[in-house]
Amino acid sequence: MSGEQEPEDAELRTPIVSVLGHVDHGKTTLLDRIRGSAVAEDEAGSITQHIGSTVVPIDVIERICSPDQSFDVPGLLFIDTPGHHAFTTLRSRGGALSDIAVLVVDVNDGFQPQTMEAIKILDQYETPFVVAANKIDTIPGWNPREDMGFMESFDSQSERAQQELEENVYELIGDLHSEGFNADRFDRVKDFRKNVGVVPISAETGEGVSDLLMVLVGLAQRFLKDNLELHAEGPGVGTVVEVKEERGFGATVDVLLYDGVVEVDDTVVVAGQLDPIVTEVRALLKPPELGEIRAEKDFEKVDRVTAAHGIKVAAPDLDDAMAGGPFRVVGDDEDVTEVVAEVRREMEEIEVETEDEGVVIKADTVGSLEAMGKTLKEAEIPVMSASEGAVSRRDIVEAETAEEREHRAVLAFNVDVLDDAREYAEEALVEIYEADVIYRLVEEYENWRDELEHEQTEKIMEAVSLPSRFRILHDHVFRQSDPAVVGVEVEAGVLENNVAVELDGERVGVVKGIQRQGEDVEKASQGEQVSVAIDGPTVGRDIDEDDVLYTELPEKHATVLEQEVYEEVDEDVREALDEYLDIKRDRDPFWGK
Repeated sequence: MSGEQEPEDAELRTPIVSVLGHVDHGKTTLLDRIRGSAVAEDEAGSITQHIGSTVVPIDVIERICSPDQSFDVPGLLFIDTPGHHAFTTLRSRGGALSDIAVLVVDVNDGFQPQTMEAIKILDQYETPFVVAANKIDTIPGWNPREDMGFMESFDSQSERAQQELEENVYELIGDLHSEGFNADRFDRVKDFRKNVGVVPISAETGEGVSDLLMVLVGLAQRFLKDNLELHAEGPGVGTVVEVKEERGFGATVDVLLYDGVVEVDDTVVVAGQLDPIVTEVRALLKPPELGEIRAEKDFEKVDRVTAAHGIKVAAPDLDDAMAGGPFRVVGDDEDVTEVVAEVRREMEEIEVETEDEGVVIKADTVGSLEAMGKTLKEAEIPVMSASEGAVSRRDIVEAETAEEREHRAVLAFNVDVLDDAREYAEEALVEIYEADVIYRLVEEYENWRDELEHEQTEKIMEAVSLPSRFRILHDHVFRQSDPAVVGVEVEAGVLENNVAVELDGERVGVVKGIQRQGEDVEKASQGEQVSVAIDGPTVGRDIDEDDVLYTELPEKHATVLEQEVYEEVDEDVREALDEYLDIKRDRDPFWGK
């Protein structure tokens, strides 16, 4: 059983290598080059959506690198970690369980926001890492050399191309130094424990890839040996990557086993939709060498798997297993109830934070759900309900209860929408947004929300009066009363006909006519000088030259303008509103509140 001790001469555990970096900087393409596959082409928007894992055996690495020495580690387990900032949570989980990381950076683009996020995660978990300065083949004047080692390829390049690459690499080194890391090009690093190695590569042409593999294996061999020995035995621990139906097996789980051992007939605890699932392993299936667990269809049946490995586990009652949740083997000396409690605690830690008011989110895995929750929180979009699985009528009913129109929406990541749910959504005026890339899903929702807010703002602006401020010009009194006719300059907003006007917060009359150069007009804008007929006041008694007047605002209109559309009105109108409110509140502190 898995709780038994390994033989003393057992092989070291396979080191786990996380591949992190900014969107489109070439993480999955790099792994494709190593394993000779084309997973990247199948990814939605060419952006990795879930953690995939690939074991690269040591004999393959030795064949690629042709090293002078032999290695003790059995190979490398690569985790292709999602690159968009939405997956910070998954990356931190990856960083936590990784032995080493590869930070992929486009040598031309340099550090980007997700690069910085990745560095912070690696620093937080003190994970050793190397930088793969990718896309050297796109350096101006670079002459690609298929699968050649970096130094050999570099020496064959023109002086101009060499200089361009060196400048870009040193810019990366400077960026790393700014984040507190000593770094240099890998061939100049004497101690990888003190310095981060920067390996220039091309995932497209294979240049420098052998150097990157050598650095990774060397790091594991020299600096991680004790840690790898420590984790090469004991009850298996892993993360469920995906839940799938397999012919002949029923529901199975793809598991990233990052610790210990799992065997056929082991009792395991798997995170479930409602409660942890306790079951027994009926079959263990491994992808063939260099096969990726997300993409491989042909698996090899085995009796035992030692970490680290991507495996498929067949067992009863896995239909409700939760992708992204923990997978635990119950050791011989462990109590099942204690392991169940541990799994339950872990699941509670990764629940999405919900509020009484907000949108409904649906996703295919708990990891995706968590990533969505984090992205929405960063975007200040509240979540009312979060769950896995297809969008059902029940989800639409829940979204329908939102008080705010902008929250009557369901954001569905990588899941189906059931027909009755789609039909009811139209009836209930609930928006459904579907996408297989999280940030696009959020962008679509934000665009709709912005449109909605714009429409609402336009309706409000049509329904309320806007303030304006105008000054009676010196020596421009054309008539003293019945009505008073004076020349004015509009200093803020738009002065319209038939509006009441105030002086010092008190109504003094109503505009009964506006003329511009002798022509009757209905309104005058900021900066214009016009003559105005004001019915009610007498110049010299009620109003006078150089007086500043404001158009009268109903109190409710002032409240709406200040509290709902303040940022939408022009700056001069805001200024006039602020002054008008100050005048009113000098008389009544609660006016318009």
